[in-house]
Amino acid sequence: MRLTGDAAEVALAEAQAVLALVQDAERRGRLADLVAAVQDGELDDADAQSLGELLELGLQSGRIRSVYGPEGEQAALKTYRRLPEGRALADSADEVSTVLARLAGRTLEDVKVQSTGPSSYLLTLTVDGLELSVRLDGAGARVHAVGV
Repeated sequence: MRLTGDAAEVALAEAQAVLALVQDAERRGRLADLVAAVQDGELDDADAQSLGELLELGLQSGRIRSVYGPEGEQAALKTYRRLPEGRALADSADEVSTVLARLAGRTLEDVKVQSTGPSSYLLTLTVDGLELSVRLDGAGARVHAVGV
């Protein structure tokens, strides 16, 4: 994966900042490899995975926005969406959207949202006697159950 411009600047700065704090030798090695790859502008699969983990943590915690501002956050989000983790989340959302689109034009009878754990929710829709549950959590969005 090629990384340039603002995306490369944010990725490099964040990787260097975390590298300065990490004590675990294996993790330090992965971060050092990531720093070198970002400086070269080309990430292999292992570097892409390391960057995905780094950006996910920085985006979820709000650190990237607070340190690099809204522009840095947008650059990180665009990069994250290109990485395997980001693509997987987008794919899961697309799959659920496809299922939900089949409900268009039907009568919505009930909507419930339940907390199923930390950052985990179950959205249940009752439409024309059909009940559809969608799980929303860190792993993405996915159809949980369909019943009559």
